[in-house]
Amino acid sequence: MDLGMLRQFLVVARLEHLSRAAEELRVAQPSLSRTIARLEAELGTPLFDRAGRLRLNDAGKLFRGYVERALGELDAGRRAVTESTGEGFGTVRLASETFLTLTRPLAAFKRAHPAVEIELHQLPADAMARALRHQEIDLCVASQVIAADGLAGVELLDEPVLVATPLGHRLAGRASVRIEDLADEPFVTARPGHWHRRLLDRLFAARDLTPKIVFEGDEPGAIQELISAGLGIGLNPAMAHDVSAQVPVVWLPVDSPDCRRTITLFWNPSSRLSAAARLMRTTLTEWTWGPRS
Repeated sequence: MDLGMLRQFLVVARLEHLSRAAEELRVAQPSLSRTIARLEAELGTPLFDRAGRLRLNDAGKLFRGYVERALGELDAGRRAVTESTGEGFGTVRLASETFLTLTRPLAAFKRAHPAVEIELHQLPADAMARALRHQEIDLCVASQVIAADGLAGVELLDEPVLVATPLGHRLAGRASVRIEDLADEPFVTARPGHWHRRLLDRLFAARDLTPKIVFEGDEPGAIQELISAGLGIGLNPAMAHDVSAQVPVVWLPVDSPDCRRTITLFWNPSSRLSAAARLMRTTLTEWTWGPRS
């Protein structure tokens, strides 16, 4: 088996869909199917269940872990050699659920270190933890708790999360609101797994309530626009009040001490961080976070 075969396997394992994997890899689907079949033949066992939808089986999950670690070590070695030969600071691979929070520190970093290449990976929280352990990324910034066993982290920002309502909404004149006041309101929010949605579900579940969700999506900007258009209300971090000031909504504090988000920077202490990754870590940890950071 060669590296190309292993990298293709990881894409198929992640997507569990041959046609989408072939599209991402820019190869023909029959060719990709043959590659996976050859890999399974070499290993002497199927890696996927093919009854109905393609699913990674237990053998596939076991093998994926070894492949991720092996390729992670190879990539780390390549970056170490590049750095040791004096060909620059190299590349930093940074993951986050959303990069709206990171736009300004990233711009400052690029101005200060124009020779550093930055790879950005938008991943859900659970995928970021796995990618760190397998050295697929160097750093990640999470807005929710992740499975951080074996990882190092530092808190970057703890901020309140507010409720955004359309102008003229019945709650718009209030100084603050309780979760109970929102029980019958339509919510515009993110998909399950995103920190917005997990916070919303957690706040309502703690009060034996279920949020009424009329829209769930992946674009924070679109969510804000839909709230402004009167489609519903939504939770938004205090930082978004400044970033999205041009969108006409009303911002209301929530009378709940747990209506907050904590942004944390994580890295794998067992991995050798490149000079570029160390520079990025310093930039993010020393950044003055806040609405106008």
